[in-house]
Amino acid sequence: MKQKQAAAIYDFASVLLTSIIAVAVIFTFFFKISTVNGDSMRNTLHNGDQLIITAHDSDVEYGDIVIISQPNAYNEVLVKRVIATGGQTVNIDGDTHEVSVDGVVLDEPYIREKTRLLGDAFTYPVTVPEGCVFVMGDNRNESGDSRYKAVGMIDERYIVGQAVYRIGDSSLLTRD
Repeated sequence: MKQKQAAAIYDFASVLLTSIIAVAVIFTFFFKISTVNGDSMRNTLHNGDQLIITAHDSDVEYGDIVIISQPNAYNEVLVKRVIATGGQTVNIDGDTHEVSVDGVVLDEPYIREKTRLLGDAFTYPVTVPEGCVFVMGDNRNESGDSRYKAVGMIDERYIVGQAVYRIGDSSLLTRD
């Protein structure tokens, strides 16, 4: 009887340890969890939302929501949407409030309100250097993003990953 109990305890401990190691490996190499801090991505994401993010694969595109660890004046990790990648030209029209990339006005149904020219980093149009991305928050007029010297262009090496899933309301975050 004691051998059966010992075997059952050993089996349970073995399964538990294997599960813990598997979860640790998955969240170390494939996925991570990040928390949204602030309202710059409202209405898409809200302060306190928890996100599952993929490991960075350096294949970011327009519309991706990325987590950025690049040092900045805010001293925090940023969650922003990719607007343009290396070699593309971004323009923000101060009169129409339209954002365009390579001369094409972006269709941005996710933004909270029209984009105002608030930044102090660039004179538009501006070309994104290779190896960098231009990011903005969906709540454009309440977002510290690439339009500001405090953030600027984001070196792709500082992109931690791409947000793919919001925990809590079970929503996938996909490219628009």
